[in-house]
Amino acid sequence: MKSFMRAIVVLAAIAAATLAFGFVLFATSVMRSPYGGTNTADGIVVLTGGDNRIVEGAKLLAEGHGKRLLISGVNRKVRREDVQRISGLDHKLFTCCVDLGYEALDTVGNADETRTWANANGYNTLIVVTSSYHMPRGLAELSLVMPERKLIPHAVTPRSFPIGGWWLHVATTRILLSEYLKYLPAVARLTAQRVLGLSEDRAIAVAEPKRSDG
Repeated sequence: MKSFMRAIVVLAAIAAATLAFGFVLFATSVMRSPYGGTNTADGIVVLTGGDNRIVEGAKLLAEGHGKRLLISGVNRKVRREDVQRISGLDHKLFTCCVDLGYEALDTVGNADETRTWANANGYNTLIVVTSSYHMPRGLAELSLVMPERKLIPHAVTPRSFPIGGWWLHVATTRILLSEYLKYLPAVARLTAQRVLGLSEDRAIAVAEPKRSDG
């Protein structure tokens, strides 16, 4: 019995150490090397959660990196005029080429909303704009519902995040830990999908070492 309990304690310690090490790797990755680039795609999708994400997505659209822009997960109380003001785009470009998604309530909803939009427009390559810490989970959820599409991550750094030493800032560490714990189930489902061969195609994430502060 003692040997059994000792084995349980050892396994629990190993699991805890693995989770802790994984968190450090996750936090270090999203804080030091945000995804970003100047690629061109069929469309651009912004996963809402901060004004700087919308501004960065609008900038990519204005520079011609995509044909249309989807802003997914817009609060139902927010008017289209308000989103245009936040984006900084002129009325003509915003009216012509920006779509607002009001259905998504979380990242899973963002993925479903993006898939519907991409299918309707026949888009096969998408630039994904979201915060650096949210990008891994965003890509995982999008890849689960759109394994055949090419996803190009373009991350922005939240204005509230420190330039360095994230572990010295309680608020930042709390955000990173919360996101890490949400990311694990998403990446587990994506891994299971690929290992079990539920889809023959795989989404491709293309990353370039460029920081976008949005």
